Amino acid sequence: MGQGHDHGVSVADAGSASGKYVQRLILAIGLGLVTLVTQLVVGLSTSSLALLSDSAHVFTDVFGVVMALVAILVARRASLRVDRSFGMYRAEVLAALFNAVLLFAVAGWVLFEAIGRLAEPPEVPGLPVTIVAVVGLVMNVAALLLLRRGAGESLNVRGAYLEVLADMLGSIGVLISGLVTLLFGWRYADPLIGIGIGLFVLPRAYNLGKHALRILFQHAPAGMDVDRVRTSLEGLTGVQQVHDLHVWTLTSGMEVASAHLAIDEDANPDAVLVAAQELLADSYHLNHATLQVEVASMAERCKRLSW
Repeated sequence: MGQGHDHGVSVADAGSASGKYVQRLILAIGLGLVTLVTQLVVGLSTSSLALLSDSAHVFTDVFGVVMALVAILVARRASLRVDRSFGMYRAEVLAALFNAVLLFAVAGWVLFEAIGRLAEPPEVPGLPVTIVAVVGLVMNVAALLLLRRGAGESLNVRGAYLEVLADMLGSIGVLISGLVTLLFGWRYADPLIGIGIGLFVLPRAYNLGKHALRILFQHAPAGMDVDRVRTSLEGLTGVQQVHDLHVWTLTSGMEVASAHLAIDEDANPDAVLVAAQELLADSYHLNHATLQVEVASMAERCKRLSW
């Protein structure tokens, strides 16, 4: 077995999609801390329950972004040792899953608090709440702009982005409730907006957690038709059959594949290998593929494997 055996791009060289956004995550954390400290100071000085409640929300968001940053740094520093063949890139996915859990917890807490306030809405001091909400909103918008591109490339950065987005919605809610209280004295604005925020965050937390679990369970990337990949490989000149085909995601932006290609007796293993690598890279964006090329008569051994 193994007349031809090769890989695509090295995982060590490829780098994860999250690594490009370390500085932006640090800036987002700084902006979040400004919001957190401002809300705590003004909330304690004015006894504003709305600000103190939202500051707890901001704390979980900042903590979630810190977890995302730590996961990236851990993965970046991990060397590809023999006992860590893929380094520690999965740390980023674990952080994304933890972020999803945080988002669920925060959304549930916001809903619980908001429903409780419907029965007896607390007095919210309009002017200081409005001023602090504006400061928080500016910080959140700046952080969202920093992380927007990374959210489309990295699951881990997407988790941090959703943390900031949830925080921004909290700032908008506090701003609206502050303005309504200041202008009209209507105290139901805060709990009603809180319910809206919780309902907005919950489905996004679910999607983030679902994507993270999909990677951890080593499912094929979303939208990847593994049967179609197999058929494409079997359509290459000289390939009789493809078996032991596996496609999974290591971390955001790093899809991996492995397969055995059973070829004709007179086929050129090197030519088949190059054609298979080009097919996977060009048609399916699978740049890291471990392929074993073997004569068809040798493929019977693989059928005796128990899994």
